[in-house]
Amino acid sequence: MKVKLLFCIALLMAATTAEAGKKSKNKQPDLWPDGSPVAEWFSDTTKVDVAKLGRRYVVTDYGVDRYSDAVQTERLQAVIDRAAQEGGGVVVIPRGTFLSGSLFFRQGTHLFIEEGGELKGSDRIRHFKLLKTRMEGQTLQYFAALVNADGVDGFTIAGPGTINGNGFNYWEEFWIRRQFNRQCTNLEALRPRNVYISNSKNVTVQDVHIINSPFWTNHLYRCDHVRYLNVFIYAPTSGILAPEYKKGAPSSDAIDLDVCHDVLIYGCYMNVNDDAVVLKGGKGTWADKDPDNGPCERILIDHCTYGKVHGCLTLGSESLHDRNIILRNIKMENANRVLWLKMRPDTPQHYEYVTVSNVEGHCNSFLVVRPWTQFFKPGDRPDMPLSECNNITIRNVNASCRNFFDVGTSDKYRLKDFTFENINVTDEKKAFDPKMIENCQVRDVNIR
Repeated sequence: MKVKLLFCIALLMAATTAEAGKKSKNKQPDLWPDGSPVAEWFSDTTKVDVAKLGRRYVVTDYGVDRYSDAVQTERLQAVIDRAAQEGGGVVVIPRGTFLSGSLFFRQGTHLFIEEGGELKGSDRIRHFKLLKTRMEGQTLQYFAALVNADGVDGFTIAGPGTINGNGFNYWEEFWIRRQFNRQCTNLEALRPRNVYISNSKNVTVQDVHIINSPFWTNHLYRCDHVRYLNVFIYAPTSGILAPEYKKGAPSSDAIDLDVCHDVLIYGCYMNVNDDAVVLKGGKGTWADKDPDNGPCERILIDHCTYGKVHGCLTLGSESLHDRNIILRNIKMENANRVLWLKMRPDTPQHYEYVTVSNVEGHCNSFLVVRPWTQFFKPGDRPDMPLSECNNITIRNVNASCRNFFDVGTSDKYRLKDFTFENINVTDEKKAFDPKMIENCQVRDVNIR
């Protein structure tokens, strides 16, 4: 019932934000925080016309059983491969529930899930291929996602149906492991992601429900010109074990951008038991020397709504260099943090030219800058660069907070050139101290 209610909220939100997109199409920012021009591409929230993507391959026309309880990975993959061999087209999941392990989309193929259709992940890890992939800022052997697309330019995932990761058994195993071993890492509890798109450009994900991921919900690696439009992303934040544990879906990040640039996230609803939009790019003392790692640049998150999340926008914990990031026009229902800058003592990091504006709602902490030491491994590097956060702007905020300014200093990083402007918040902690930041500008700040 709760998920259905949230679906209704998301549909209403999608209609509202779509209209807002039309009205504000000519009001998009024309400059990034560093003063460089914003490309017109970011102003276009027009949906992909799925009917123009090519021939429809309805999976039930090719031997996939609508009513089977069996895992049908091979049959579903055969439809994808046939579409690719015949020149491309749209693989259609019709009304019904279709259980699968890892699927791999090819160049020229797309995924459309009809109303009432559900692509549901197997709850057995053996149905997911073990291969070389990207996970937690590393290139390593790990499990493929439910939906995978590598080197698939122009790839589209469209709804209104559902990608359901079927994560309960994976979440339960993770929390049981953590009870047995408090140092159990995310990778030790073997779990697939819902969607993994890599080395691709001109990607669109629209109008689809992506829920209950065993691990990260959406992970994009080395992608550019990606649009998430009116996507509903959900994982439970409590109640998956006995009530006394009050556990939610662990590490169910909504959207992880890993070495990506030119990304628009517009009109989406996110409620997960971890961070919402997360920028990643590598970790470790020599991470900046690894060619598999890199920056995230030109990311615009606009007109989104957040339910319960750990962070609306999080830079880290596996980030190197993030530049020209905008989070704006957002509503938050119960965010734990709004802007979270995770500073790893073992990794050279540079977060710069980040703007958060036009924010309303309720959060626990608004700005958080703290050392991040979970599972970190400092190495011996004489020329280790000093990490830095600079040119961070927070403006036009009307919110209630427990702690608006949750900031700590360290000899491992430098904070400078922050701006706080037109801020109107209630703040239980009242810890705002601009003197902690070099050259901090404060204008029209009302904290009560």
